Amino acid sequence: MVIVFALVALTVLVTANWYLWRRLFRDTTRGPGWARRGGAVLIAGGWALAFGALVAERAGAPFWLQRVLAWPGFLWLALSVYLLLGVVAGEAVRPLLRRRLEKRARAGEPAGTSAGDPLPDPVPVGAPGAERSGSGKAPGAGTSGAGTSGQGKPGAGESGAAKSEPGQPGPEPSGTRRPASGRSAAAEPGAGEPDAGPPSPSRRVFVSRVVAGAAAAAAAGTVGYGTYGVLRGPRVKRVTVPLAKLPRAAHGYRIAVVSDVHLGPVLGRGFAQKVVDTINATQPDLIAVVGDLVDGSVKDLGPAAAPLSRLKARHGSYFVTGNHEYFSGAASWVEEVRRLGITPLENARTELAWFDLAGVNDIAGESEGQGPDFARALGGRDTARACVLLAHQPVQIHDAMRHGVDLQLSGHTHGGQLWPGNFVAAAANPTLAGLERHGDTQLYVSRGAGAWGPPTRVGAPSDITVVELASRHA
Repeated sequence: MVIVFALVALTVLVTANWYLWRRLFRDTTRGPGWARRGGAVLIAGGWALAFGALVAERAGAPFWLQRVLAWPGFLWLALSVYLLLGVVAGEAVRPLLRRRLEKRARAGEPAGTSAGDPLPDPVPVGAPGAERSGSGKAPGAGTSGAGTSGQGKPGAGESGAAKSEPGQPGPEPSGTRRPASGRSAAAEPGAGEPDAGPPSPSRRVFVSRVVAGAAAAAAAGTVGYGTYGVLRGPRVKRVTVPLAKLPRAAHGYRIAVVSDVHLGPVLGRGFAQKVVDTINATQPDLIAVVGDLVDGSVKDLGPAAAPLSRLKARHGSYFVTGNHEYFSGAASWVEEVRRLGITPLENARTELAWFDLAGVNDIAGESEGQGPDFARALGGRDTARACVLLAHQPVQIHDAMRHGVDLQLSGHTHGGQLWPGNFVAAAANPTLAGLERHGDTQLYVSRGAGAWGPPTRVGAPSDITVVELASRHA
């Protein structure tokens, strides 16, 4: 089954990229040459870098190599998505543009003619109704069968030739084409001159170039703006969540929720500092880091994560693992965040003054025997108290509901990150982003502060959310 899926995926990938090459390079050129070869190298090379970046990250290749491959490889992933969407959208524009060009071409031609129509065949001399150019008489009308010389005398070898009238040219041999203006071919402008140059591209090539250029510009602009949105840092989003069990004294309690920072070969120490500065500026009561903090080992990313030690909140900072921590050495990172002053909640709970705060490991930890344990994290607590649960993946809401959790804080989805990926993410998760109620439990999902793979977001801006708890007794 895995082999079949891999073959189908490979077939789709190859077909899509062949179609992309065809529309961007083959259809926009007049024949084989450097442009077509360069296009094939560009597309193949881009995917080679992308796969190299993915493999290098997962295989723990030297960090310098990961960084060399990551930027061009991951950006190509995003660019290829929007190039493909652009040329597909261009299929609807292509016939409309071609018809418009054809209509304009016809409008510029003399009435009653169309481009490419041949000139009419000459009328044979002596045919009924034939007229001499510039005369109302038919050729040879009123003449004898014998021709005459310029002095009116028969010329040698001219027997049977039509007589010319004074001031009129003699009849042309049958089959000779006369220019439409009535002038001789030699008198036509440009006659006998060498060709001015190669003909202009056909309408089909011209339309292909317009559509391909528009698709490339739109794709580059989309990826460029989406990358800028990530690199400038996440924006603060504020959400009020009422909890029935929250005491009046806790009304307005602020939890800064940050997820999916994804420090790695692309987003490093500078980005971590932006995240820390943004969180501290909100002056939260508590900070919740809900997984996917890193993509790499403590050895490689320890310096990048160092700014996290400067997080400030009245009641501290807490952390739960995400699936990417288990690709990066979860045990080592749990110890590292503890060293940075952040409290890990590994299937554990702490009782704060006005509510319980619990955290469970990510589902990916099951492969290491460190999966989520809701009974351990939530068992034996006072159910009269409000409970807030930190859990990386939204799908963990079903267990949270069974254990009487009032509010679950999650990430993982990235809000889809790259449109139209939001449709896929929405199908795989109970909540894509934002606040929703599931039974008696509310679920808030952050889009995340960073990005995985391409450092690009389209239609899913990054955020750090300040969740303000509200008491119904206030």
